[in-house]
Amino acid sequence: MSSATTFEVTQLTGPILQANVDALAITTFGEPGKDPVFKMADQALGGHLAEVAKHESFEGKSGQVLSIYTHGKLAAKRVLVVGAGPRGDFANASIRDVAAAVAQAANKINAATVGFVLPQLGGNREAILVQLAVEGLNEGTYKFGRYLTGDDHKKPQSLKSFGIFTDTKGKKPSAAQARAFQTAVTRGNVVAAAVNHARDLINEPAAVITPVALAADAQAIAKKHKGSLSVTVLTPKQCQELGMGMFLAVGQGSDQEPRFIHLTYKPSKKPKKKICFIGKGVTFDSGGYSLKPSNAMEDMKIDMSGGAAVISAMDAIATLGSEYEVHAICAACENLVSGRAYKLGDVLQSMDGTTVEINNTDAEGRLTLGDAITYARTKIQPDEMFDFATLTGACMVALGPYTAGVFSDNEGLVRGWLNTADRTGEDMWRMPLTGRLREQLKSPIADMRNTGDRYGGAITAGLFLKTFAKDTPWVHVDIAGPASTSTPRPSQPKGGTGFAVATIVEYATSKH
Repeated sequence: MSSATTFEVTQLTGPILQANVDALAITTFGEPGKDPVFKMADQALGGHLAEVAKHESFEGKSGQVLSIYTHGKLAAKRVLVVGAGPRGDFANASIRDVAAAVAQAANKINAATVGFVLPQLGGNREAILVQLAVEGLNEGTYKFGRYLTGDDHKKPQSLKSFGIFTDTKGKKPSAAQARAFQTAVTRGNVVAAAVNHARDLINEPAAVITPVALAADAQAIAKKHKGSLSVTVLTPKQCQELGMGMFLAVGQGSDQEPRFIHLTYKPSKKPKKKICFIGKGVTFDSGGYSLKPSNAMEDMKIDMSGGAAVISAMDAIATLGSEYEVHAICAACENLVSGRAYKLGDVLQSMDGTTVEINNTDAEGRLTLGDAITYARTKIQPDEMFDFATLTGACMVALGPYTAGVFSDNEGLVRGWLNTADRTGEDMWRMPLTGRLREQLKSPIADMRNTGDRYGGAITAGLFLKTFAKDTPWVHVDIAGPASTSTPRPSQPKGGTGFAVATIVEYATSKH
């Protein structure tokens, strides 16, 4: 699907300016002249680096890149300087963009080898910064070019080796530091591969990634990890026998049959707890009879981004290993219009028996998730449950296009989740589950209706899902904004982003 390059990532030691590489890459925070590594390189180059920076108005702003020849004055053929903006604004996510910008600049100048000086940010952050740099290296060179017929996208990337200086003074790392470095590199490669796989699934047309195709992808991942990972795929008939009236209603208007996908990872030892990740898997959303306008429908192949995230994350979790029993669920279907499609005013019966009046067929994701949550709660009985969905435009209105909204009534669980998201550099923000808004979901003819009023739409969607989560510790993550992007950054090209994969993997494979 995507173009993928395998990079050799190594830990570099010794004097930075003696690195025999095609490009030596450094990062500056704001004014480059105040950075000690920049000043050291500038001095070796006879003041030429500062002179070029001034001539090209390079001020160390985020996204700026400066490239100059060394003319033999350094062992490296070129120096690359990447601006990172003010040091106070630099978050974990920023290192992904810095490494991605370095990789892109290296490919632009046909550099095969790079020596990257890891920013010295203080604290015990080296391992996570190395991991995120490796993620940025891989994610920043991702391209989805399957349907491009020209030759430009077929050009192989020149970058092959990416060395990282973790100490600006050139000290040799201890054996423990070397092991920690290799662990971070491995994790970075594995997480990035899962993120890029999720991007592939999201970027493919809906005619290719159907519910059946999404199930086949999950089956291929399970086969890859035979022994630790298994998969069950339920047909519409099996879902009907379980009483999944909401999920099946959403998919009944399409000629593409729904599939209910359940991946299970089991560790070799007794699991410390049981975690379930649930992803919305609407492979195309027309809105149903509450039909979306054409321009709002153009990118609705991304409406399975939550499902793509949980399925892809399971590949990484099985590769890295976990102390927990981990489940991933995706109720996959299409929401289309036909004579069979569910209609406004219909009353659906959910898997747990709750009846739901339909007042908006474009609020379909919560219906599929409601039955998926019930299945998880009753069949898996997890200790913790998380769902991920491109659920509401209201969440984007509240938080913008880059931040996921997080909803939960379990303080400890949501705090641990947000701490993990912060560590992995994925932007999430807690939103309230205001109980008074539940009044909006009241129906005169059923237990509830599927949407509330205009105001508080992201919250009422969360309250709807809470109905099915009941007392199981649960977190809802609305990824409507960050699931795809039309304004690329170095580590995220246009299209599906694979958002939430990194946090899911980190949460499932770290101790908490």
